Amino acid sequence: MATPPPSHASTATASDTYFLAADVGGTHARVALARTRPAARDECPVELLHGEVYACADWPSLADLLADFTDKLALSPWRDRLPPQSCAMACAGYVQADTVVNRNLPWPVSISTLRARLGITRLEVINDFEALAYAVPYVKPAEMRVLMEGSAGGLSAGPMVVMGPGTGLGCAAILPGSQGHQVLATEAAHVSLAAGTPRELDILRMLSGHHQHVPVESALSGPGLLKLYRAISTLRGEVPTLQTPAEVTAAALDRSSGAALEALHTFCALLGSFAADLAALYSAHGGILLAGGILPKIEPFLRQSDFRLRFLHKGILTPFLERVPVHVINHGDLGVLGAACWLHRATASTPSV
Repeated sequence: MATPPPSHASTATASDTYFLAADVGGTHARVALARTRPAARDECPVELLHGEVYACADWPSLADLLADFTDKLALSPWRDRLPPQSCAMACAGYVQADTVVNRNLPWPVSISTLRARLGITRLEVINDFEALAYAVPYVKPAEMRVLMEGSAGGLSAGPMVVMGPGTGLGCAAILPGSQGHQVLATEAAHVSLAAGTPRELDILRMLSGHHQHVPVESALSGPGLLKLYRAISTLRGEVPTLQTPAEVTAAALDRSSGAALEALHTFCALLGSFAADLAALYSAHGGILLAGGILPKIEPFLRQSDFRLRFLHKGILTPFLERVPVHVINHGDLGVLGAACWLHRATASTPSV
């Protein structure tokens, strides 16, 4: 992520704009100092200069976490560029008044508190997968791995969807436009979970309990994988012993637990079915991009799973879905980069007073 700083402050041009960008998830937060740069139409208009990765559970609040980053910047070669007056933060959930609403974050988030603590004039919050979608046009083909090639032979022009399971489930649509791509943030994680087999119907009954609504995130996320394992263990007449999503994944991959193995198979099948639902919803013939923190850990398993079978199992829509390419991308710093790209675009489109 790091780019060497200019040798002296005087080498910076008047067009240099420095700001903070962050991608805050339920488990990790990535924070960077960014700046705009001259770029051709198809080139990324921002660059990340210096970044840190934080474990969210280690910090009492998001304000403390971000303040630590700015404190470290004050000791870095970039100290002459401080203090930045803007910050773009990608965050799971949505903004309601002054609050970021999300059940996966370890602390409440107040936007006004963050502005005051950081001493900045502008702090904008966007959905984490919305940010990821803004970075997608700058992902190199070599950084994508083909899961399903599609009849067109790879990603193509047209609507695309970027989605992925992590601590939660994220999704955004990328729509082509004459002024560049447009991004549509979604809360698709709260769509009702649908069963595709009799076994999955039994699992859905277990997940529902006394609830009238079971969101797809209840299965397609780290906590969701754990819920699948517990439900399947009960259906198998077994007592669940694994306590974390990581334990379930490990036990499935080394095949030391039949319930864990079935849970991961079910997870991949449901992921394929839901990805196809999104492809149909947005007519995403440009492609589906799978991201999130879980998939890189299970990618070989995913390739051997029923993902493809369930993706194509849509009746009359099967010929359309056969055209849709599906690629896996590493999430990494893309959320931070996308947040920076979003702020650059928002600033450029804001009329000067």
